[in-house]
Amino acid sequence: MAKRILTAVIAIPIGLAILFLNNNHIFIATMAALAVISTWEVLSATKCIENKPVSIACLAFVAFMPFAYTYDIFAPFIPLICFGFLLILFTIVLFMHEKIEFQKVTLMAFMSLCLSLSFSSISFLQKNFQHGIFYIVFVLASVWIGDAGAYFVGSKIGKHKMAPKISPKKSWEGFFGGLVSSAVFVVLLAIGYPLIDRLMTGTNSFVVNIPYLVIVGFICCILGVLGDFTASILKRQCQVKDFGNFFPGHGGVMDRFDSLLFSMPFAYLIFKIMEPIAPII
Repeated sequence: MAKRILTAVIAIPIGLAILFLNNNHIFIATMAALAVISTWEVLSATKCIENKPVSIACLAFVAFMPFAYTYDIFAPFIPLICFGFLLILFTIVLFMHEKIEFQKVTLMAFMSLCLSLSFSSISFLQKNFQHGIFYIVFVLASVWIGDAGAYFVGSKIGKHKMAPKISPKKSWEGFFGGLVSSAVFVVLLAIGYPLIDRLMTGTNSFVVNIPYLVIVGFICCILGVLGDFTASILKRQCQVKDFGNFFPGHGGVMDRFDSLLFSMPFAYLIFKIMEPIAPII
């Protein structure tokens, strides 16, 4: 427990500093680094790390994609880059089919695409929205507060297991407790954000659509559980407890950020359709 607390004490201020510096280049570089580390962890868990061509292709792809997704100059080439990545992987399989399993390469192709998109979505939110930092904090809070609420409620009253063969500790009571915890925090966040802005600027410059934000928060929380289950299945099949030890006491980057695998891309896509914050005219 002491190790977990010490890690949190160190990691949280660093994360907040990167968020509120709001420097596009630092932000993208950080997301690329996290994508590379998490991909390395999955490569190690699946033993694909032993195949250097596959490892190099996956790591190079996830390192580059946050920059490609974010900088407009690369936008027209993204489909071609993704196609080229898949083509390289399956060319490797063609020439090394006796040394590597086809299903492992397809798994790494899928995980590389998902991880690069997930971490790039954080950069999308930061770069493309006026209230991007708030949206990132909102998604992180929806998922991680929901996870914490699920843990505490499930440990106290959890009786009905959600998926005992995948994640034995997760219960339906904990799941709904997590949703309620997430919703309460999202409401507080949505009320507090305009108040802080008014204290800093002296005016009411925007309004937050709280019901819409709560609904999106619910969905992000559910997608967070789905991402967690996805990682749990992978760990069980690879027979590993954690993906790594990048965050001592918490596991690897993948262990800490697996719940963002689907929730971050969803938040970016849904906010592109309709933002929960509108300016006061």
